[in-house]
Amino acid sequence: MSMLREPMLEPFDDAAETPPDERPYLSVVIPVYNELESLPPLHRELMEVLERQPYPSEVIYVDDFSSDGSRELLREMASTAPAAQVQVKALYLRRNYGQTAAMAAGFQESAGVVVVPMDADGQNNPMDIPRLLEVFEGGFDCVSGWRRDRKDKAISRKIPSAVANRLIGRLSGVHLHDYGCTLKAYRGTILRELRLYGEMHRFIPLYLARIGARVTELAVDHRARVFGSSKYGSRRIFKVFLDLFLIRFMVRYSTRPLHFFGKTALLFTAMLCGTVSLMVALKYGWFRLIGSSYQASFVQTPLPSLAGTFFVAAVLSIFIGIVAELLVRVLFESQNTVPYAISARFISPAVPQRTAMR
Repeated sequence: MSMLREPMLEPFDDAAETPPDERPYLSVVIPVYNELESLPPLHRELMEVLERQPYPSEVIYVDDFSSDGSRELLREMASTAPAAQVQVKALYLRRNYGQTAAMAAGFQESAGVVVVPMDADGQNNPMDIPRLLEVFEGGFDCVSGWRRDRKDKAISRKIPSAVANRLIGRLSGVHLHDYGCTLKAYRGTILRELRLYGEMHRFIPLYLARIGARVTELAVDHRARVFGSSKYGSRRIFKVFLDLFLIRFMVRYSTRPLHFFGKTALLFTAMLCGTVSLMVALKYGWFRLIGSSYQASFVQTPLPSLAGTFFVAAVLSIFIGIVAELLVRVLFESQNTVPYAISARFISPAVPQRTAMR
């Protein structure tokens, strides 16, 4: 039995260890999975854009265990001396974790005031980065890209995406045209406080809006894929709809789950009352069917079993809500976390005055 030995990169400093005056203004995070042909032209375009900017930047490629040679290419790109104000980093993941994990790894390694994720397939245009930053500097915490003229197949990609975006907006209250666009600009200090799991990268604007961040969107260019093939299939649509329910719960009920399960219990109770009323109406012949009364005893219909099911579901919803409330309190108390975020802190004049932004 042979073991695969992964090539190792030289470690680089974490953002917390970088002196403030040496930190880049912009961090571009690019998750990579089998994009060998797309990487060279994307890297050239990105360097051309960043080298013309008046601020220092860093590009962080996160390889999600590619098998087509992308890892070796990223190592070469990271070791090649770029422009003085642009630093290139490569990060290898030990196995294929998925896009959300790759993006989360890149976010935690970033040090920029602004963090811009983008796809490695070349469909995002690096020329849109300065435009995102211009809107961002207007006082926003998140500028979400909107692929208004999307160059994808209509049936398998564009139509399901449009339906999902509309549902996400209705359920969350944060109305964006394109949640699935990777190209966005985030305030780095807020973004690095998030912990992303599962497939939740597309819902980052919802998390930020939930803690009071200012979110807007900007129409960006979207180009047809030239190399390789999409890593997403029709199965992703089902996953997105499942995530919708989780997001609805996280955005509105994460700190008060009993309210959610209480509403569920009320729904089952209403269904229970309706079923019992129908049972009584059938028992005493109050139910009319095509002009004539119809009478049936309780044991002649499945309604008693249905009523019992609704009763059990209502009771279980209440108890699940109580357990969820206890788990939320355990989470906050064990991890010393709080259900809010502080945007600024002011120190009294008795000590050197400063404002610490988070």
